[in-house]
Amino acid sequence: MTPETILFVDDEDHLRMAAEQSLHLADLTVACFPEATQALARVARDFPGILVTDIRMPGVDGLELMARALEIDPEFPVILVTGHGDVELAVQSMRDGAYDFIEKPYEPSRLVSTVLRALDKRRLTLENRALRRKVGGRDVIEARLTGRSTVMVKLREQVRAIAATDADVLIQGATGTGKEVTARALHRASPRADKPFVHINCAALPADLIESELFGHEAGAFPGALRARFGKFEHARGGTVFLDEIECMSQPVQAKLLHAIQNRSVTRLGSNDPITLDVRFIAASKQDLEQASARGEFRPDLLYRLNVVTIRLPDLEERREDIPRLFTHLVGEAAARYKRPTPDIPGAILTAVSARAWPGNVRELRNAADRFALGLDLDIGAPAALGVTNLTLAEQVADHEKSLISAALTAHGGSLKDTYEALGLSRKALYEKMQKHGLSRGAFTDTE
Repeated sequence: MTPETILFVDDEDHLRMAAEQSLHLADLTVACFPEATQALARVARDFPGILVTDIRMPGVDGLELMARALEIDPEFPVILVTGHGDVELAVQSMRDGAYDFIEKPYEPSRLVSTVLRALDKRRLTLENRALRRKVGGRDVIEARLTGRSTVMVKLREQVRAIAATDADVLIQGATGTGKEVTARALHRASPRADKPFVHINCAALPADLIESELFGHEAGAFPGALRARFGKFEHARGGTVFLDEIECMSQPVQAKLLHAIQNRSVTRLGSNDPITLDVRFIAASKQDLEQASARGEFRPDLLYRLNVVTIRLPDLEERREDIPRLFTHLVGEAAARYKRPTPDIPGAILTAVSARAWPGNVRELRNAADRFALGLDLDIGAPAALGVTNLTLAEQVADHEKSLISAALTAHGGSLKDTYEALGLSRKALYEKMQKHGLSRGAFTDTE
């Protein structure tokens, strides 16, 4: 079992050393990092530990690190270390989700006591999640890939079947469909779950530094390389490398990536010695890479290496019956993240949410859930237009009816009486329509 660990981030060497000593003397396990991205690679929804970070740091600062950590887990305890002039900023950050803050200079006892309280909170959070999974029968995959639609059930079955293997995976789906969420679910359900998950956004890497970032370099490999540095692939040793937006990677780098995947090794810039890699590669693209390969924009040999297994994520339009339950789930997450009470969601809101189009998919729906949790006006917009798909009018009307019934059942917690009264139906008519659309009352009585 992975021990409870404090991730401590500060760009000043003497402060890291002092914190490490204080925490070790208190019999606590600590991992110190000079920069935010190294610590962020360790953060996961079920990571048994907390984060302590300085606010003022070059590159990714403590506030951005906190925001990224809370995106992974809204209940992850983050303690901010502030300078004298940052107290007001730290107080605002607590409203944004920080667990606590410590002002410099601080006594070692203050650091230890704050850390111990945060670890207690983390322990309770993880115990409650484990209990909910046990009682509800939901595993780590179902907890992340929510939905009762046929396409989501099949997606979870596919993810569950390949998670325990070391097969490389290609995830394809439109923007906002949950490619990173799916990759993290694969990692968390795999034997590599307690090892790093390294997320690499290929579109965000600067072209002149991409090789150094991925493969590392030796001291003196290029001007400014004063010391050797691990690349992101090495940093993921034993874990998972997630190559997001891989379609943005240049052809020369694609060739080097192909070599790394084929041989499971990398050679740092400025070195001739290959370094063995023990990692699993998961790539994601919003484009159809087979079409990109046919156009000469993506190497076919790299595509064949990556798509040992291909997972295609459905648009939200393809699982419209999941929208009310998913919106309810996202509102609950947002309320926890913003430390607000979870608001009641009127049936009219769920009906309106179910009826409109979501071209931004789950990401757009999440933004709407955030606004609702914050008490802001929810601009639902126009309902989804009929006649814009390959379905017949009758099929589109049936889909719309199914989504409205799903919304009403979600709003009333699966109560048939409240649902048929709200919809102006008889009990018999509701039952017949639920049978027609394959809806089960039990699917709406335990809100995820």
